[in-house]
Amino acid sequence: MPNHEQIIKQALGRIDAGYVFPEKAVDIDAAIRRRLAAGEYDGLDGPALCETVTAHLQEVCPDKHLRLLWVEEPQSLEPEDQDAGRAAFLELLRAENQGVRRVEQLDGGVALVDIRRIPAADEGAAVVGAAMRLAASSSALVLDLRECRGGAPEGAAMWCSYFFPDDQVHLNDIYDRATGTTRQFWTSAHLPAPRYLDRPVYVLTSAITFSGGEDVAYTLQAHGRAILVGETTRGGAHPTDRHAVTEHIQVTVPTARTISTVTGGNWEGVGVVPDVPVPADQALDTALKAIRATEARPSS
Repeated sequence: MPNHEQIIKQALGRIDAGYVFPEKAVDIDAAIRRRLAAGEYDGLDGPALCETVTAHLQEVCPDKHLRLLWVEEPQSLEPEDQDAGRAAFLELLRAENQGVRRVEQLDGGVALVDIRRIPAADEGAAVVGAAMRLAASSSALVLDLRECRGGAPEGAAMWCSYFFPDDQVHLNDIYDRATGTTRQFWTSAHLPAPRYLDRPVYVLTSAITFSGGEDVAYTLQAHGRAILVGETTRGGAHPTDRHAVTEHIQVTVPTARTISTVTGGNWEGVGVVPDVPVPADQALDTALKAIRATEARPSS
């Protein structure tokens, strides 16, 4: 295995070359090299080195996607094959039913959809559509994102599309440093299930909710289409590349950033803040009570 100095300098090279905020990469480089020179990483084994460097990276720049990771299984040191990476992601989603864990009809005509990952829009469309068909006749919908650990931006836009009437809503953008381009994400014109309009939508969040799950929660909240109940989420808004440094160490480098068309910002480092903050294990009951209270009010 390369020594600590080689590992850290190689990781810093990847951060310098790719991090979405080049000016912050300069500060990161200086801070980590200063600690390296002071001997702060001497004697650490692989996992401890990754944990310590990650903590120091995030002290300088609180970006939850900026990490040094220990991987138990040896990995190839060849440059990451993007096609192979996408194939592995798609295979994971197929094994996990495109991220839809369950759809349940609760008392009072409320539907619950438990979402663990956000799929790619093309492969995930049929399963997401099936879930939304089952929820179509409900009086209110609860999207449970408390265990959602991320996924694809296109899939997040697809999920959000169900809650708007047409393809005229500009949801957010993603700026990519490498190309200097900004990609726009709009609601979809065609969906395989009915849109869910003019009824309450509640989104459940936890401190585990991350990345693509946060995208759905933040976007629906920002556009006034859902009420968020639960805990502030983990705070990862930057699409990220992984690079092998050794057979067991990877550096993850955020190369792009999400920009909300409503807020002009995102949830990086701060998380998505719920409208109704409660412990995650109380979020469903709290949302159901709010739905019942709304339905009990006389219409004006």
